[in-house]
Amino acid sequence: MQKITLKALLVTLFCLLGTGDALKILFMAPFPVPSHWFWLKSVVDGLLDRGHEVTAITNFRAKEPHSNYTEIILDPPFDLLKYSPEHYIYELKYRNDFSNLFLVWNVGLLSTKYALEHPKVARLIRSDTEEFDLVISEQFGQEAFLMFARKYNAPIVTISTYDFTDFLDLNAGFRAPASFIPHILLPYTDEMTLSQRAYNLFISLCDRIVRRIFYIPAQNALLEKHFKPLERSLGPLPTVQELEQSISVILFNSHAATSPARPEMPGHVKIGGIHIRDPKPLPAELQKFLDGADHGAVLFSLGSHIQSSHFAKEKIQAFIKVFAKMKQRIIWKYEGDDLKGLTPNVLIQKWIPQVDVLAHHNIVLFINHGGIFGTQESVHYGVPMLTIPFYADQFRNAYRAQARGHALVIEYDAITEENLSQKLHSLLTENHFQQTADKVSQLFKDNLESPLNTAMYWIEYVGRNRGADHLKSAARNLNWFQYFMLDIIGLLIVVYFVIATAMYFLVERICGKKKKTNEKDKKVSKQKKSN
Repeated sequence: MQKITLKALLVTLFCLLGTGDALKILFMAPFPVPSHWFWLKSVVDGLLDRGHEVTAITNFRAKEPHSNYTEIILDPPFDLLKYSPEHYIYELKYRNDFSNLFLVWNVGLLSTKYALEHPKVARLIRSDTEEFDLVISEQFGQEAFLMFARKYNAPIVTISTYDFTDFLDLNAGFRAPASFIPHILLPYTDEMTLSQRAYNLFISLCDRIVRRIFYIPAQNALLEKHFKPLERSLGPLPTVQELEQSISVILFNSHAATSPARPEMPGHVKIGGIHIRDPKPLPAELQKFLDGADHGAVLFSLGSHIQSSHFAKEKIQAFIKVFAKMKQRIIWKYEGDDLKGLTPNVLIQKWIPQVDVLAHHNIVLFINHGGIFGTQESVHYGVPMLTIPFYADQFRNAYRAQARGHALVIEYDAITEENLSQKLHSLLTENHFQQTADKVSQLFKDNLESPLNTAMYWIEYVGRNRGADHLKSAARNLNWFQYFMLDIIGLLIVVYFVIATAMYFLVERICGKKKKTNEKDKKVSKQKKSN
């Protein structure tokens, strides 16, 4: 046991010290959602711990200064709720798949436009004093920002806070089979029915077409407008498509334990769970409340963007009534001060250290919204879930977990006292939910290397090799017609028809001559008989 511990310590020390020279990195995360930055900050912290210099374009200030860390704060941040009002969430405006697609496209363009127009970013574009060895960008709708890599003649690593997506596959030259790989916004597993496969293909094609004729041209227009001054020194500006194809490595928030098996490109690396660290001590009130939960405790938290205090009154009352009948203790992240009729087994908190609470041994259930970060945290600590999805990939995450057997889904409009009570009773009394959660947790934590060390290796790999062209598939230079060999198939069909037609006329000619000869012989024979 001591030998294993010493070996692990040496490996960790080796990773912390790094294996090469420190890199000067531009880290771009202009998307203004706290949960995204919380996850991305794990990468930033890892880079700083290994001695790299990081300049970050972000909406969120660091709590503590660091000598190697420089912030370019987008203040005020992009007002996401102005273009995507919160009440749309509870009115289920995003249950429709096309509404979700338009939300992603629209927010991607508007947040990119806002960030590029920010004076601090504009100054960085015009500045000739900065140099960077590597550019890292969040891959979430800010494609025009990839131009910074060309400005600094630096290789690109991008990070997807989501799982694998169709458009990132396409950029790498891979076309995911719609027969068993569902679109990221669809709540399907890899085992789809005929109708699901048909709809999956339809949505995937719609996404590709709109991105091609509307979204990417709009990102190109933003690139041309804001990076125009660079033409004097760089020459003609590349397109967004060219920049996307120059990406060396993409780090995905994905894990084999929670995502179905699928073909992958060598430059696509899974780092799911990178944000999950050793738990910190809980505040005294929470620690005492959880320690005294003799029958277990339930955590009810919907992340940073969705607030249970904005639920319809009848939904809130359903939770209050159901919680009052439970023997478990409940920690409820509730942002208001208007709750009445609560029983002593319910503790209200406006903010919760979610990861640290989930790590407590008395937590037996997590009520969440299906966000990918909270889902991974629940999986890591082996806690079954009751999931209430609202938009984007939450439906996919929720129904995947339900299909794996460690969660149940209750959609917002289906929340009633009876439905809620029934699902909670099932999750808390049927042993298979906890057994499956334990099994998936073990798989989630059984990694060749930690997600953080994996991310650090590939970032430094790209930095010290000035890119990773050898990892890129030549398929990215093929159009869909060539990719599926339709040109060859078409040529074979043409050749087949040419040969078949030639053979037909040849046979027709030979048979025609023979027929005429036979008819002539018959006439001669008849004439002889008549004579």
